[in-house]
Amino acid sequence: MGVLTLVHILISFTVCAEALRRADFPPGFVFGTASSAYQYEGAVNEGQRGPTIWDTITRRPGRVIDFSNADVAVDHYHRYKEDVDLMKDIGMDAYRFSISWSRIFPNGTGEPNVEGLNYYNSLIDALLDKGIQPYVTLFHWDLPQALEDRYGGWLNSQIVDDFVHYASTCFKEFGDRVKHWITFNEPHNFAIEGYDLGIQAPGRCSILAHMFCREGESSTEPYIVAHNILLAHTGAFHTYKQRFKNEQGGLIGIALDSKWYEPLSDVDEDTEAAARAMDFELGWFLDPLMFGHYPPSMQKLAGDRLPQFSTQASKLVSGSLDFVGINHYTTLYARNDRMRIRKLIMNDASTDAAVIPTAYRHGKKIGEMAASRWLHIVPWGMFKLMKHIKEKYGNPPVIVTENGMDESNLPFSRLESVLQDYKRIQYHNDYMSNLLDAIRKEGCNVHGYFVWSLLDNWEWNSGYTVRFGLYYVDYNNNLTRIPKASVEWFSQVLAQTQKTAIM
Repeated sequence: MGVLTLVHILISFTVCAEALRRADFPPGFVFGTASSAYQYEGAVNEGQRGPTIWDTITRRPGRVIDFSNADVAVDHYHRYKEDVDLMKDIGMDAYRFSISWSRIFPNGTGEPNVEGLNYYNSLIDALLDKGIQPYVTLFHWDLPQALEDRYGGWLNSQIVDDFVHYASTCFKEFGDRVKHWITFNEPHNFAIEGYDLGIQAPGRCSILAHMFCREGESSTEPYIVAHNILLAHTGAFHTYKQRFKNEQGGLIGIALDSKWYEPLSDVDEDTEAAARAMDFELGWFLDPLMFGHYPPSMQKLAGDRLPQFSTQASKLVSGSLDFVGINHYTTLYARNDRMRIRKLIMNDASTDAAVIPTAYRHGKKIGEMAASRWLHIVPWGMFKLMKHIKEKYGNPPVIVTENGMDESNLPFSRLESVLQDYKRIQYHNDYMSNLLDAIRKEGCNVHGYFVWSLLDNWEWNSGYTVRFGLYYVDYNNNLTRIPKASVEWFSQVLAQTQKTAIM
């Protein structure tokens, strides 16, 4: 590396590092990192864990770009104490992780598995011992295969009772120490990618005459799955409220994925298209949770394919959360799909919105792309999304439960250059700055920010081809964790005395 290049990098790093401090955020604002059981734990055949739908789909040729699986992942199951120490070293306040349903109930239900309970008890205790608060996600896509085989998983309303039983077990076993629960992670992505496009587990779809999937119905199944998820969330929320909340004093939310959609032009049809795009992504779940019904645009365009809530269910689902988790990474333009050709070709749920999303306007890209083609770096989208949530939904408590960017895993790159992840530093600096503006200028009720992710990890269909971590994981050398420059940057941002959360 040349001297001038090194000097430029050091100056850029210093300027960026001075841009934000923990004290800039409201008292009690929580900083953490996020993970999921399937992407981190490995040990798929240990501790009496049962198989999941992701274990199944990774065995199908062509479903993961590098033909990998998460049988080992980053071995968090065995190395969690080491990883907790890394969080502590950075100065993180909290750790958002998911519980593997199949570790607690290998067959999906019945009596809980003692080894699974022991593992998560040990992880929770290790976090608290280091002063790190556990934020626990109950479902992060890895449904026990037994339930998929027994009755079709999320396509069957029986799943609601089984999820509530699983959630109640977790509340009972861990709720004396866990004060923040997230029922579901990204139900929109789970429904669309698992049951419409078929690219993720359980891999069901009917697009292009079942060219990609043996089974499924892309125009109806995503709506059925989403409806059952909302009912399951509602059941878990009210069970906690009635049986556990008085004694345990915890809070329950849900983590919803949402891009920001900016109208491609100022004409009304594109403005309306952007609003529909938000309805079919964020509003699909947040409208019922706030108002007790699906967005009117969804009811109109999906028609009788969209399940309806009974009067009683509507009352129960409305207001069934203590906070809204938002997983936000990127922003796109939206324009009206006048001709509906995409709908004619695909005949699926994802084209019901009559929106054409695009990253380009007048030939100019909306933002620099990260390693993943879907991830354009658009920091101002964070500000607009937070403002939208405030204005449409009455400014509920929000936690940014995921935010981050990836870089390509290039096997022949020099380690020294890979560790200098200044693009990631700039990304977090700019997104966090926009988040701070939303809090200060718009009064947005935001309480926390979780980085995806502490470690490079197995990234679903992308396998090990991309890296989101603050720590580099050496997959060829005993999964050694090596800090990137972003570790030092976050350490400086969070260097002040950590504060107790106000939520």
